[in-house]
Amino acid sequence: GEVISSTFDEPAARHVQVAEMVIEKAKRLVEHKRDVVILLDSITRLARAYNTIVPPSGKVLSGGVDSNALQRPKRFFGAARNIEEGGSLTIIATALVETGSRMDDVIFEEFKGTGNMEIILDRKLVDKRVFPAIDIQRSGTRKEELLIPKDDLARIWVLRKVLNPLSPVEAMELLIDKLGKTRANGEFLSNMSSI
Repeated sequence: GEVISSTFDEPAARHVQVAEMVIEKAKRLVEHKRDVVILLDSITRLARAYNTIVPPSGKVLSGGVDSNALQRPKRFFGAARNIEEGGSLTIIATALVETGSRMDDVIFEEFKGTGNMEIILDRKLVDKRVFPAIDIQRSGTRKEELLIPKDDLARIWVLRKVLNPLSPVEAMELLIDKLGKTRANGEFLSNMSSI
């Protein structure tokens, strides 16, 4: 793979330049039947960079976000697709949430619900050194019924009901313990349905 980066100490214009170069290169590779994955950390910072460089539109959203600033990051994120008789472009992006910044909240709300999945990390899990630090109850895949066989899906829904009353720490510790005792997803799901 190839790593193309723009570090935090570079100006907003450089972040935008790198992002646009990456997405254009990715699109060309997909046209040539290549499968491409972009890891973007973060869509929030990219939107902030665009907010800094776009000419003012005169319409400012709450948090100080210019209404035009989100168009190009949306186009970036919206480029993810699977091309018939071509390759695919997958974009995995982080978003900053619960930072206390109204701008970050506005940016997150613009992108929330546009992805196929959300993985929510939990600070309490990190503080307790429980890894992966994923809040299982708040994380998930949209349209999982299209990806998972019906029998497994039913077991996953039962598993979610079992985990729901637990705290994020208890849920992850239970999963880690049970996963460590099995070798395959089917075996794990069978064992979990007997809890």
